[in-house]
Amino acid sequence: MPTFEYPKILYSLLLLIPLIAWYIYRISKSGVSMRMSSTIGFAKVKRGVRYYLRHLPFAFRCLGIACLILAIARPRSSTELENVTTEGIDIMLTLDISTSMEAMDFKPNRIEAAKSIAVQFISERQTDRMGLVVFAGESFTQCPLTTDRVTLINLLKEVKTKMGIEDGTAIGDGLATAVARLKDSDAKSRVVILLTDGENNRGKIYPLTAAEIAQTYNIRIYTIGVGAKGTAPYPVIDVFGSMQVVQTQVNIDEDLLTQMAEITGGKYFRATDNTKLVEIYDEINQMEKTKTEVDSFPVYKEEFLPYALAALGLLLLELLLRLFIFRRIP
Repeated sequence: MPTFEYPKILYSLLLLIPLIAWYIYRISKSGVSMRMSSTIGFAKVKRGVRYYLRHLPFAFRCLGIACLILAIARPRSSTELENVTTEGIDIMLTLDISTSMEAMDFKPNRIEAAKSIAVQFISERQTDRMGLVVFAGESFTQCPLTTDRVTLINLLKEVKTKMGIEDGTAIGDGLATAVARLKDSDAKSRVVILLTDGENNRGKIYPLTAAEIAQTYNIRIYTIGVGAKGTAPYPVIDVFGSMQVVQTQVNIDEDLLTQMAEITGGKYFRATDNTKLVEIYDEINQMEKTKTEVDSFPVYKEEFLPYALAALGLLLLELLLRLFIFRRIP
């Protein structure tokens, strides 16, 4: 059964009572009379269909008004869900969005490959709460922990380099932001997956300090270094405003990323192409799971349109009947 967003409007249906009463009173008092010497000639005349259906236009009007009131009250249907306990963990994806992520040693480039493969990873973890932190010279939360896969994926797809923050690679700040989002979680297993392609050169928090904070909260870190060995093609704008592709040195602080992971009992991975990055996410996908409670909420579907169309149809039908079938000639 539908529920109503504005149930008090339904009290307007009581207005139909005086409307019907007035109609009955008017019918009882109205009529025409003719003086005739005798009514014997009319005794065998049968009453036609129009006589019995003469109240139909008024009935359509009342029904039309009732449907209109129901539509204004905004009926909605919903599926009531209960809180359920499922097997899952809390995961914060932490993504480097510095300009170096535009390098094209991945297809089409590092950041787009990282986003595409992360979307696949998110889709496969149906029972986990997941969130997203992005960082360059600064860091911020793009999406807090949620079970809403659609929202998380849409926010991930909006991520790009140069998102209005200082350029650089603040690995420590990115990790600290992710830890802040996880530290109050009740899940027994909490994980940060940090993906970067460079060396820490910005930020206020040293990466190993952030890793030690994560260890304090029993948060495990998996670090991923992305970039080809040696050099990688990188797009630059020359003095004439056209784009040129040049080879740049790939510098990833693998020792630092390894230490960050090992401090928390995690693991460091090196991805040199799309295929390797997929394999890394597949390996992380085998992590243990723990129970977490998923808060449910009713999903509403608007149901006013059928009532509005019914009101329009009934009132239009009443008008047509009065104009062409039950037309009164004074």
